[in-house]
Amino acid sequence: MSEADRHLRILVDADACPVKEEIYKVALRHKAPVTIVANNWFRVPQDSLIDRVVVDDGFDAADDWIAQASHELCVVITSDILLADRCLKAGATVIAPTGKPFTLASIGSAIAVRAIMNDLRAGGEQIGGPAAFSKTDRSRFLQVLDTELVRMARR
Repeated sequence: MSEADRHLRILVDADACPVKEEIYKVALRHKAPVTIVANNWFRVPQDSLIDRVVVDDGFDAADDWIAQASHELCVVITSDILLADRCLKAGATVIAPTGKPFTLASIGSAIAVRAIMNDLRAGGEQIGGPAAFSKTDRSRFLQVLDTELVRMARR
């Protein structure tokens, strides 16, 4: 991607994203383009700032598209830790739908915890999944996304 093609953009790992409406709201207020990336077609608001990319249903096709499109002016919204790692390495800002930012300093431990949990599940351990998505998560997400867009616009 050339420097001329790099601009502020929000990339959304959309198939299981619970905060799409919030993303649209904040993005439109900041006039930030949004690209919704998914394996399936679904409705997005009719606005020139919002576009949709439907990838094939191959393993990690949406993740691959997002990782390849990521750069230092992107905000990536995903709960996928391995995708977050790839996007961080490309220079993107990465936020989970709960509002938790992924950083280069925190991603290593997140990957390690993910691996441990996978090993426990594979060994037959009965462990709980993530906490239910809450109003507090939604509120935190809105605040973090807004803050990141303001910070990036100042660059």
